[in-house]
Amino acid sequence: MVHTPARPPEGAPPIRINLYSDTQTLPTPAMKDAMMRAPMGDEQAGMDPTVHELCDRMAALMGKEAAVFMPSGTMCNVAATLTHCRPGEEILAHETAHILTSEGGAHAALGGVQILALRGARGMFSPDELRAHLRGISRHSPPQRMVEVEQTANIGGGAVWPKPVLDEIAGIAKENGLVTHMDGARLMNACVAAGIAPARMTAGWDSVWLDFTKGLGAPLGAVLCGSAEFIDAAWRWKQRLGGSMRQAGICAAACLFSLDHHVERLADDHANAKALARGLRQIPGVVVEEPDTNLVFFDPSGAGVTGAELVRRARMEGVLLSVLGGRVRACTHLDVTAAMVEDALGMLRAAVARG
Repeated sequence: MVHTPARPPEGAPPIRINLYSDTQTLPTPAMKDAMMRAPMGDEQAGMDPTVHELCDRMAALMGKEAAVFMPSGTMCNVAATLTHCRPGEEILAHETAHILTSEGGAHAALGGVQILALRGARGMFSPDELRAHLRGISRHSPPQRMVEVEQTANIGGGAVWPKPVLDEIAGIAKENGLVTHMDGARLMNACVAAGIAPARMTAGWDSVWLDFTKGLGAPLGAVLCGSAEFIDAAWRWKQRLGGSMRQAGICAAACLFSLDHHVERLADDHANAKALARGLRQIPGVVVEEPDTNLVFFDPSGAGVTGAELVRRARMEGVLLSVLGGRVRACTHLDVTAAMVEDALGMLRAAVARG
């Protein structure tokens, strides 16, 4: 079992087009300048003014009472479930949700909770699927405590949950005494694609967080939002998990910069993703999922090459891709231009043609 990240294959050239993930983005020169100019203090002691500015702004943006700055989105998810749930309780989430597939079993290991996997196309379960898995109180079953969604749905192809579906799911949860939590890792991608303001998108959800290290391009940080009482309790878990920081304003400034400069431009990433999907679809045998946002999933096996082999060939040409959920994933972001998309398509056509 390998627990450490894999190194590049021997002889691999430097990466020139990074489609691996939007987490690969680098701070822009202007963002670095904002970071260097940020007022700072001891965040753990409540003395960092830039962190306070970020949290106040995020609470208002999400339509919540309060917010807390965390080092990562995973810590936001873990702190949220530890705050909402007690050992032995159950969370209802999609079978491909990040909390179930990509957080090292943290919610079971640290919180003693189990996750009931719901099914549905493109990483989204339906209101009927949720209703079908709700059960009454019984000493034989774990108490159901929380409903969770991931906006956008990563393994679902970067799919955007429709707002009416989110509203119906949140309503069902409330009718049954359950709390609601939204994993908003790429929430701003969803908001830009759907043309819906964040506070409206998250209405009806008790807690939500936004990751700044993906499409928004910051080097570190996520912000968890909710009621004042919830955030006060989440702070204790932040402390327990080692998430309290010192002069965190240097990172909070990058997050503030991204809110000012990197939200509207997410539409460029979405356009580049659609262009990439169109080009891939022209390669015989390659099956491509139409992207909602900045994630393009495709299967090249019909062209006679496995996804893993195509990723290897691409890496040897300086193009970085990933395999996720059994398909190849290409992710567009602020460090990927339209010209890079065309360059990557040319390389992929040649790689597939080799059979």
